[in-house]
Amino acid sequence: MSSASLTDNRTVDVDRLVDRKLVLYFYLASLTYLFISMLGGLLMAFQLIRHNPLSGIEIFSPGRWRMVHTNAIAYGFLANALLGSMFWAVPRLTLRPVLSRLLSWFIFIAWQGVVLATAGGILLGQAQGLEWGETPTWIDPVALLGLALVVLNFLPSIVMTKGPLYVTLWYFMAALVWTFLTYAMGNFMPEYFVSGSAAGAVGGLFIHDLVGLFVTPIGWGLMYYFVPILLKKPIWSHGLSLVGFWGLAFFYPLQGIHHFLYTPIPMFLQYGAVISTIAVELVVASVIINFFGTLRGSGSAFITNLPIRWFYTGMIFYFLTCLQCAFQTTLTFQAIIHFTDWVVGHAHLVMFGVFGLWIQGIMTYLMPRLIGHEWYSRRLCEWHFWLSAISLAAMATDLIAGGLVQGHVWRALLPWDVSIEASMPFWVVRVFTGLGMFAGQIVFYVNIYRTFQLAQQGAPEAAPAARPALVGA
Repeated sequence: MSSASLTDNRTVDVDRLVDRKLVLYFYLASLTYLFISMLGGLLMAFQLIRHNPLSGIEIFSPGRWRMVHTNAIAYGFLANALLGSMFWAVPRLTLRPVLSRLLSWFIFIAWQGVVLATAGGILLGQAQGLEWGETPTWIDPVALLGLALVVLNFLPSIVMTKGPLYVTLWYFMAALVWTFLTYAMGNFMPEYFVSGSAAGAVGGLFIHDLVGLFVTPIGWGLMYYFVPILLKKPIWSHGLSLVGFWGLAFFYPLQGIHHFLYTPIPMFLQYGAVISTIAVELVVASVIINFFGTLRGSGSAFITNLPIRWFYTGMIFYFLTCLQCAFQTTLTFQAIIHFTDWVVGHAHLVMFGVFGLWIQGIMTYLMPRLIGHEWYSRRLCEWHFWLSAISLAAMATDLIAGGLVQGHVWRALLPWDVSIEASMPFWVVRVFTGLGMFAGQIVFYVNIYRTFQLAQQGAPEAAPAARPALVGA
C-alpha cells in the first residue's frame, strides 16, 4: 500500500501530473454512451413484449440496436471510464506524468471516432458476425493502432517506477498488453485465418477475454487503488492481492469456450474451460476475502461512504456472478440454460452490476474534484445508487429465473410459441427494471448538470473535494 499512501499524502505535489479536464471528458463521454446504450436496451425490451415504438424503421430495428447496445457498453461506456480513471491513478501511483499530454488528448478524440464509426457501420449493415467483434472490418486496424498508442502512453511511466510496484500497477500493465492481444485475436483471426469450429473457439476466447483480460484487471486495479484511500488503511493482505492477480492471469484465458459447450469444439477444450472456470471462482473468493478483510473494523463506511457502498455492492455482485458462472459452465447446467435469458441476466449482472457500479462509484468520488464543487444534492446521489443497484438486482434475478423456465420448456419439447408465452411475464418485468436503471442514470445526469452550474456560478461552497458526509473522509 506504500505507493497509494504516498500519493494520497502528496496530493499537492502530484496534482499537476493529472490532466483533470481530460479525465472529466472521458467520464462525460462514457456517460453519454451509457445513455445511448440504455436507449438501445429499452428498444429491444419493448420489442420483446410486442410494443416496439419504432416498428418498420429498418435502421432502428432491434437487431441492429442490440449490437449498438453491447458495443456502446464495451467500447463506449467501459473503455472511456476505465481509461479516464487510469489517467487519474497512474500518475499518482508512479509520481510521473503519462508519456505525452498531447497524445492523451489524441487518444481521447480518436477513440470517440472509433466508437461512433463502429455504431454507424453497424446501423448501416456492415457488422461482422462475432459477438463484441461486430466492428466493421475497416475500423479494426484503426482500433488496434489506438490500443497500441494507449500502451505507449501509459507503460513508460509504470516501468520507470522505482521500487516495488503496488498491485494496481501489476493489473494495469497486464491489461495494457492483454487488451491489445485480445482485440487482435478476436477481430483478425476469425476474419482471415481460421473458420468453422476453430473460429468458434477463438470467438469464445475473445468474448470472455475481453471481459477478463481488459475490463477485469483494470477494474480490480482501480479497486485496489481507491478502496485503501477511502478507508484510510492499507489493503488487508498484499500476498492475497498477488494470488488474485496470478490466478486471473493463469486461469481466465482458458475459460472462454465455456459458452460453447455441446458444440463441435473438441471436448478436451470444453472440459478445460469447465475446470478453469471453477478455478477462477476460487481465485475470486481470495480477492473478495482480501477486500472484506480490509473493510473489517470500518463497516460503518458502507453506510456513510457512498463510493465505498458502490464498490462493495459491486464486489458482492462479482462474487455472485462468478459463483453463478462456476455452476452454469457445467454440462448439467448448460443442458438447461444454454441460449436462454439466464445468460442475458448473467451478462447484465457482471457488466452493469459489477463494473458499472464500480465506475459510477469512482465517478461519485471524483466528479466533485474534477468539476471543482461538491455535489449539488446528496439525496440525488442516494437515489442514483438505490435505483441502479435495486433495479439491476431485480433485472438479473428476473432474467435468470426466466432462463430456467425457458430451458425446461425447451427440454419438454413443447412448441416454440409456448416458450414465448412463458417468457412474456419475465420480459415485462425486464422493461420496468430497465426503466428503473434508466431513471437512476437520469438522476445522476441531473446531479452532474446542477453541480456544473454551481461551479460556474462560483458558489461559496465551491471546493475541489466532495462533502465529508458523502465520501466519509
